[in-house]
Amino acid sequence: MNNSINPSAGSILVTGGRLVDGTGLDRSNDGLLIRNGRIEALGAKALDVQADEVIKADGWVLTPGLVDLCCNLREPGNGQKGNIASETRAAAHGGFTTVCASPETSPVNDSGAVTHLIRDGAASRAVVRVLPIGAITRGLEGDLLSDMAGLKSAGCIAVGNGSRGVRNARILRRCMAYAQTFGLTVMFNPENQSLAADGYAHDGLVTSRLGLLGIPEVAETAAVMELLLLAEETGVRLHLSQLSCARSVDMLAEARQRGIQVTADVAMHQLVFTEEALAGFDGRFHVRPPLRSEADRLALVGGVRNGTIDAIVSQHQPHDSAAKQAPLAATEPGLSSIESVLSLGLELVNRDELTLPELIRALTSGPASVIDRSAAIAEGELADLCLFDPAATWQANERTLVSAGRHVPVENRNLPGVVRLTLVEGRKAWESLPA
Repeated sequence: MNNSINPSAGSILVTGGRLVDGTGLDRSNDGLLIRNGRIEALGAKALDVQADEVIKADGWVLTPGLVDLCCNLREPGNGQKGNIASETRAAAHGGFTTVCASPETSPVNDSGAVTHLIRDGAASRAVVRVLPIGAITRGLEGDLLSDMAGLKSAGCIAVGNGSRGVRNARILRRCMAYAQTFGLTVMFNPENQSLAADGYAHDGLVTSRLGLLGIPEVAETAAVMELLLLAEETGVRLHLSQLSCARSVDMLAEARQRGIQVTADVAMHQLVFTEEALAGFDGRFHVRPPLRSEADRLALVGGVRNGTIDAIVSQHQPHDSAAKQAPLAATEPGLSSIESVLSLGLELVNRDELTLPELIRALTSGPASVIDRSAAIAEGELADLCLFDPAATWQANERTLVSAGRHVPVENRNLPGVVRLTLVEGRKAWESLPA
């Protein structure tokens, strides 16, 4: 198995299988030729050219490379939880070709200097494309505005608050107005910190039964409403990150009807698991926002299905083992999830909760549109591609995982969908082809 980029990428011809992208393409693959980092030809034209390598993909699915709007690479940082090299290899294993790096680094990505540090590290050690997100306030402390002009100039594709809130509404309004002047998208995890307080689970049946401290849904919905009203006033392009409540989906749809520029995403684990995952005090499922009710889960799936929610994200947060082995309340929130996102999505497809094109749209063209990128299978497009076998299965364990974080949502269980090939501009970032 080769999990590093091939430095001398030649031409590749893929024959057979099924082509699916988020723009409506869903048909059999007569031939797809990759040369010089781009898709050079499709169909009969592709078969007329002698390629350096031919891959027979019968029974497999070829899609645009997956795009993740929320990934923690843990660099810069102390390296204990992961780094750019380990986590981008994990991304490639999961079929991702582009990841947006969270500003929650150490030091926080609140200046052009830190952004350049991330980009330089990615240029030398990343096997997929890394797009930094800058911090909207200095140190993510919610008090002083960051140098947004410097962040944009250094290469940040958006600014946001990571998993932290901006407590002062006046400062929040100034942040959004300032970002609007630079044409920057703002990405916010909507949470009213006063209402969330010291909670760490959904304020519902499980917290009542087990005596856990809950975070009510209104902690999210109150923040969603505030952000939508301020976006409407300032005209900023708003992205709501990691929604978890049914009411948030309704509010998002209503805001769009009023003409507010707003997009949104949901973490894959919110589409698959509910508050019941915490019934055994399993620290892996201590996530923020918390896993909520089955009614919320179904509403989030419905939002993806009808396009109200633009993207599914990994919300990948690798931790060292000690961070997840404490009593539940003392564990650190987050799942190591980027390697299993596609497989969990295929489980939703197998249960008829999503169609395969709906899933692929939310993992490719949907998130790409949020950051003004393209993700399509067409002649002339960059050869950022994911080739997977939907019928094959794998298990997430110490032997198969690449991420430094081992706290995966599904361990030692047969998962559908094995990524056979991940290409970034025609170069192999991950390869697991049968002998």
